[in-house]
Amino acid sequence: MSAADLARLQFAATTGVHWLFVILTMGLVPLVAIMHTRAAYTRDPVKKAVRERMTRFWGQLYVINYAVGIVTGLVMEFQFGLSWSGLSKFAGNVFGAPLALETLIAFFAESTFLGMWIFGWGRMRRGVHVTLIWLVALTAYASGYWIMIANGFMQHPVGYEVRDGAAYLTDFGALLTNSSALVALLHIALAALTTGGVFIAGVSAYHFLRRTKETELFRGSMRLGLWVAMVTSFFVVVVGEMQRPVIERTQPMKDAVLENSGVAELQAQLVKEHGPGNYVPWQDTMRISMDVMTIIGNTVSTITFIAVILLWKSRLTRWRPALWLLVASVPFPFIASAGGWVVREVGRQPWLVYGELTVENALSHVSTASLAVSCALFIAIFLALAVTNWTLITRFALRGPEATQLGATEPLPDDLPPAAGGGAEMTTLSYSPAVTES
Repeated sequence: MSAADLARLQFAATTGVHWLFVILTMGLVPLVAIMHTRAAYTRDPVKKAVRERMTRFWGQLYVINYAVGIVTGLVMEFQFGLSWSGLSKFAGNVFGAPLALETLIAFFAESTFLGMWIFGWGRMRRGVHVTLIWLVALTAYASGYWIMIANGFMQHPVGYEVRDGAAYLTDFGALLTNSSALVALLHIALAALTTGGVFIAGVSAYHFLRRTKETELFRGSMRLGLWVAMVTSFFVVVVGEMQRPVIERTQPMKDAVLENSGVAELQAQLVKEHGPGNYVPWQDTMRISMDVMTIIGNTVSTITFIAVILLWKSRLTRWRPALWLLVASVPFPFIASAGGWVVREVGRQPWLVYGELTVENALSHVSTASLAVSCALFIAIFLALAVTNWTLITRFALRGPEATQLGATEPLPDDLPPAAGGGAEMTTLSYSPAVTES
């Protein structure tokens, strides 16, 4: 493989893994905020207790995913300087500010609000505490906006002029309202909410299959997850189609490949405009990715629509094949969103900044051997983080609300260290305030 291929593989692999964390984070946090709001303002003490346990259970899964995912985001920031110094030199004056704002919002504001929310249980007024989780949700989507502004410039550069081989911003408003960024942001926001809804419905279905005693908690969770997933999965398909006119106008070669029409004519036209070269992206990869995304999107929309109908008179929770189908659906939105990113990123090749900077010209002067080592290292680290994340999430999701530690003031019995010559019961007694006082 060439140095450019290795750099592409490294960035695609690390970005792809990082996105799997991001989409679940963006999908879960608004639903956790809704749960917390309902719990905080419920007067019935029984319902309030159930909704608070519901918030802490799903909130803990969200926190695990956020904590591991933030590490992958930090590593990615370094890759622009390590492998793509040509991109930084050409476009750093334009999207340096959006990337900096994204970093500040995601790694400082969002994490600060989240930390205050985690440690604020029982220590803050309910209005302040609830506001914090909504601020976490708001900053998560603000972070997504700024990263899409930077990505949108690479897809469809606007509001700039080139001087001495570097792009300089001339219209900040055009950059912030780039259609290639805004429509895509709406698409991924809806995809994230679909992912969060399907995840919650799938985990809830699993606990019904295990005949859980927390029926009210998981019935309410499943209802919320399915309604959100049903509505957003319908609109994510609609908004996905809304991107096609933007692509046709800004990236005609990508549109030609997806339509499988006019590719040769466009290749000849681009050679005349930009010089010799291959301006056709990987056609089979793009079309397969597009088909996977479309099929899964329509499948999830259909499954959640039928599942919502079956919620009537609790038919869904008694029909085990439907519950198994919801469990099996959990990976679907992740696969579909990965396919969407392949279409978006592979489809603009060989450009890194469309029409201005090719991948070859953006590559740093790094040897192939160095890139091979760093590529293997980055991929290994990211895969290890992904495995760690999903192992932890699966473990805590399967253990259920009884194992929730978010907001707890005492360690759980299973998490206490074993006492010498005694079992878990002896250890638990040694931590009991009542025993200590006696």
